[in-house]
Amino acid sequence: MPRIVLVEDDLTTRFSPLTLLRPVFELRCGHYSARERARRAFPDGEWGAVVRRELADAYREEHPVCRVNERTWTKASPTLFLNGRWLTSVDELRSLREMKVGTAAWVGNDWVAILLNADVLRGLPDLHPVTMQNLIEHQLPKAERIDVSGHVLKSPWELLEQNSSQLTLDHTSRPRVNAQELSDPRIAVLGDPDQVFVDASARIDPFVVIDAQHGPVWIDADARVQAFTRLEGPCYIGQQTQLFRANVREGCSIGPVCRVGGEIEESILHSHSNKYHDGFLGHSYICPWVNLGANTINSDLKNDYSNVRVLVDGEMIDSGSTKVGCFIGDHTKTALASLFNTGSFVGVMSQILPGGELLPKVIPSFSRIWHGELELLPDGIESSLAVARIAMGRRNLELKPAAEALLRHTYSQTETDRLKCIERWRAKRG
Repeated sequence: MPRIVLVEDDLTTRFSPLTLLRPVFELRCGHYSARERARRAFPDGEWGAVVRRELADAYREEHPVCRVNERTWTKASPTLFLNGRWLTSVDELRSLREMKVGTAAWVGNDWVAILLNADVLRGLPDLHPVTMQNLIEHQLPKAERIDVSGHVLKSPWELLEQNSSQLTLDHTSRPRVNAQELSDPRIAVLGDPDQVFVDASARIDPFVVIDAQHGPVWIDADARVQAFTRLEGPCYIGQQTQLFRANVREGCSIGPVCRVGGEIEESILHSHSNKYHDGFLGHSYICPWVNLGANTINSDLKNDYSNVRVLVDGEMIDSGSTKVGCFIGDHTKTALASLFNTGSFVGVMSQILPGGELLPKVIPSFSRIWHGELELLPDGIESSLAVARIAMGRRNLELKPAAEALLRHTYSQTETDRLKCIERWRAKRG
């Protein structure tokens, strides 16, 4: 069985702020990230990753068995390189075990996998996304082509557009073990019971409605679903996630380790995020360690039903979709009654104290809304790091050295954009 390597490329920046602190293949869609899906398909083999240099140390720290940007290791034997933006099923990934060296798999016009011999890799001067992308593009015309199924992501809102179909794919390819019977007559299951899986360790209170009429519902290990919660499939409730009187509409992936209440629709909460109180969250992606205060609400549809524009690579572009909510980076906190516009971009470690009006559509990393004014954090990054340590400590986790170094690097990396954004906002306000 070949070793696998997940690869980032030059389109990764289009997924900011979601990818400021993680590789693109760590973004969740359906039950899993692309990395988790690949590891389920190849559970016994060694694996590696080609990531941006600034991510390498933090990724090694988080995944110590992963061979991160290791040139010598990749040159030792045939290696299967996987496009980190490829969404597919675990079964489709397993089929790649039969690939021959010198074969490339494609979804339409996008390569998604290529099996390269060690000889081809020995000429690499070093290993990072640019050199790897150049090598693969040089090898693709020579490779035998096979066509496979799936979708290749090109923008952040596609994670939300694809989430329902990916939830269904992941549900059908996942082993069903340790399931509990929902025999309590006070728990209502609508639709096909075979489309509902509840792990034996999950706790479901009476007076919960599980609606599987339009797709599967999966409630994972140690999750808790409080009374008067309604779940519509397809949806996935991750490990140790808690739902408090929530109205979870179709197309949601929540967790692991999230605390959620209120109304949620076609949204992804990556992990370790809180939306405990009432308020609507729709067509949005929320990164880890975000806390959405009471009655934080986002718009995901414009009054005139026109397409939503979203910040991508520093420019506002037409998403081609009428339903786009917000994209919120890691460790951001919102105070009560925060109101987000359609297609909002909120960076890493932003602090939001609203002033009773619609928030700016772009809130850069390491900035704050202070009583309605967009400004720099008064003490730079230090107080935000202190808050991060406290928040993570409440979940028995710690902010590790390489992760902190990455946050500090990101603070410096985003400084120019932050200053320009605040200057433009102030000029617009007059």
